[in-house]
Amino acid sequence: MEIAPSAVEDEARQQVEEEALEALVGQYASTLYRVAFSILRNPSDAEDAVQEAFLRVLRHRDTLGEIRDHRVWLIRIVWNIVLDRKRRAKTRPETDDVAELARVLPADGLSAEQRAAAAQHHAHVLSCVDRLPTKEREVMVLSAFEELTSVEIASVLGITESSVRSRLFRARNLMADLLQHSRNLR
Repeated sequence: MEIAPSAVEDEARQQVEEEALEALVGQYASTLYRVAFSILRNPSDAEDAVQEAFLRVLRHRDTLGEIRDHRVWLIRIVWNIVLDRKRRAKTRPETDDVAELARVLPADGLSAEQRAAAAQHHAHVLSCVDRLPTKEREVMVLSAFEELTSVEIASVLGITESSVRSRLFRARNLMADLLQHSRNLR
């Protein structure tokens, strides 16, 4: 005969689950926002995608203890949400607001002129990333901006680790060419 847990045990378990969820939000919300924004290029859409990801986590909170790497798991959730939204929209937003990403540059100890030059360079690099083919851009964003390993990227994208390494190699070479070409134009 199975004994039902007491109300005190239920309340304690619920409190632990809420604290775990709050910790996930606090630790990973900005990372998930950056991933979503890197694809959607719209701040409010990126925020909506992050909220939707945490709503999905809330619905599956009883399995949180089984997840080995919460960061990769959450990135995969938001990545799938964002891709679903892009597929439904079938078009890329017309305003690629790289200024939103450029504003997150560290500015401590820099003069106004240095900050402006750094922001301009940052925006230029982001525009080069934006010109990469989709597959290469995806691995570049997850590797360079989110600092995921090849194994983690493979898990997020649902591809092999060798495919990740191959795409990353191509992305880096294309980025080098794009940056070199733009330097030659100056």
